[in-house]
Amino acid sequence: MNARILLIEDDSGLANALRGVLGDEKYEVTVVSRGNEGLTAAQTGKFDVVLTDLKLPGLSGLDLVKQLHATHPRLPTILMTAHGTTETAIEATKLGAYDYLLKPFEMEELLDLVSKAVKSSRLMTEVVDLGQPIPGRNAIVGNSRPMQGVYKEIGRIATKPVNVLIRGETGTGKELVARAIYQHGDRAQKPFVAINCSAIPETLLESELFGHEHGAFTGADKQRIGRFEQAHGGTLFLDEIGDLQLTTQAKLLRVLQERVIQRLGGRETITVDVRVIAATHRDLDAMIREKTFREDLFYRLSGMVINLPALRQRAEDIPNLVRYFLNKYGTELVDSAPGISTEALNFLVTQQWPGNVRELENAVRQAILMARGYTITEEHVRKVMEKPSQQTQQDGQSLKDYVAALLLEAQAGKLERVHAVAVEEVERQVFGQAIKLANGNQAKAARWLGISRLTMRERLTQFGYRTPEAESETPG
Repeated sequence: MNARILLIEDDSGLANALRGVLGDEKYEVTVVSRGNEGLTAAQTGKFDVVLTDLKLPGLSGLDLVKQLHATHPRLPTILMTAHGTTETAIEATKLGAYDYLLKPFEMEELLDLVSKAVKSSRLMTEVVDLGQPIPGRNAIVGNSRPMQGVYKEIGRIATKPVNVLIRGETGTGKELVARAIYQHGDRAQKPFVAINCSAIPETLLESELFGHEHGAFTGADKQRIGRFEQAHGGTLFLDEIGDLQLTTQAKLLRVLQERVIQRLGGRETITVDVRVIAATHRDLDAMIREKTFREDLFYRLSGMVINLPALRQRAEDIPNLVRYFLNKYGTELVDSAPGISTEALNFLVTQQWPGNVRELENAVRQAILMARGYTITEEHVRKVMEKPSQQTQQDGQSLKDYVAALLLEAQAGKLERVHAVAVEEVERQVFGQAIKLANGNQAKAARWLGISRLTMRERLTQFGYRTPEAESETPG
């Protein structure tokens, strides 16, 4: 479903321009011109994000934020304001606005912020089903004994006022478990803020967590509210906590102990009431022994611990997962959910899946595309799963040598579809290097490549790149 944006702007020229830009990104945009009309629409309609001017007839943007946050604290509101009213915008952010934009702004900046706000909104509002036979679009799928244990743990700790540590291999669905804990807990009507600690450069992570004041460092051209303040009263999900450097670990420990933060470059002590749910695929016990992870932080984070099983440890859940992905992506990719042969399903069940559920999800998506809407056969899934020795370009290998190696494998009868394999690998390299160079900023990377952000997002998902804004939920 396309995200729904409520735009509150009394300048008809700007409103039409923003409607056009957001519409190009497949957002559904509703426009109103008065603040009181916007408040009524936001409170009675269903929107993912509110985008509003600060100065409005009828009701100011500041009053709108106050009233909307009081009744709908999970609905992200983005303010647009001129430089002369920056202090008011900062005050609105403290009162619950998701963020603000200073006019004039670049459209890429707007789209980047809206994309993040939409993701944040859906993390809070899209329900995570637990072990249902016919789950929704966000589900932890599986009725095996290990997964029944996970469901019991979620129910046992959801309402307890303790921090939670989720441990499991990459691709097992840790974010969905975090969201399920949040949705079943007593903070479910408050914000849920997620941050991937491994996707943000260490030099910027502290600012992301705690915020910064104007001029705190080079490039800090405005005050920023950190994730702890955004999550005040609610839940903060720290994914890949094992990737934190020791200096950031020490500052996080202080926040957990004292429940106060200081923005970078600031002196004000700010009290925060946040439940922390952390997740990692790393062996924290080994890291503690190696002195790369603080033992005292570990104990602060692990008030309760949930260990997610690897997919190979619950292979009996694979048929249900496959059917779930067929239903989820069938209509999206080929107009209807295709069938799958018994042989193909049995083949998938026998695989080891080192990438766990995320790898299975990607395999099913590729098989749907390969079968073009017809029944998925064992031949389809075998082609998806085959990994020729030269399929991935090696570091330092020229494109010419890489293509030559592929053709040699084809000549020997070991590889088909050389053109598709080569094009896919080149695209993987281009998109991977672009998003890395852009520090995860999809709008910037898309502009460099001369493509739309929608195409950028689709390719990142296709190739399995996980960024703060493109990171997709993985059913468990």
